Amino acid sequence: MSHPTAIALVSGGLDSATALAIARTQGFVCHALSVDYGQRHEAELAAAARVAAALGAREHRVMRVDLAGIGGSALTDSSIAVPEAFTTGIPVTYVPARNTVLLSLALAWAEVLGAQDIFIGVTAVDYSGYPDCRPEFIEAFTHLANLATKAGVEGKHCRIRAPLIAWSKERIVREGVALGVDYGMTVSCYQADGEGRACGKCDACRLRRAGFEAAGVPDPTRYR
Repeated sequence: MSHPTAIALVSGGLDSATALAIARTQGFVCHALSVDYGQRHEAELAAAARVAAALGAREHRVMRVDLAGIGGSALTDSSIAVPEAFTTGIPVTYVPARNTVLLSLALAWAEVLGAQDIFIGVTAVDYSGYPDCRPEFIEAFTHLANLATKAGVEGKHCRIRAPLIAWSKERIVREGVALGVDYGMTVSCYQADGEGRACGKCDACRLRRAGFEAAGVPDPTRYR
């Protein structure tokens, strides 16, 4: 029996690893896509390679897009400090249109492979308030995908799957552990060092640590 093909966006963080594990559990043959968009550190791309290999991706590709050339985010511009305290509103760690760009690349590859499913590990519960992580965005991009591609026009509709969209970090950790995800191989920190060790202070670190604490699961994160 053949299995359906899917593209999974893998950033190297906790959420994308869980989404990939869910896709595999649902019977998809997954092709993992990571994007080197000019982020401040390479630790997450190294983590993405580990995650893709450990979770059985058929293939792992890294594509390059120069979002650092646009700037406007603490994650791509070293002159903008990563906040280490809670802030209101959309934080400066938001990368302009990042998920739109990443999903567009995944959509193009999916069309070449004949895949109709794209998995992305966004959540709109315990998150930093990024507009491209909301359910409305996923719904709108799905509509766009089926208008703007040959496959969509010919009736081979694309499904953007965001299985974590309504999950808390606690539930993500619990579900991932149940699926056998080794979170020790993931990197979520916005300013991890060259060895992938987390700062423990940024928004991503705070949300991640709170998730492990709420789930009652030992935190495997390596802090510097």
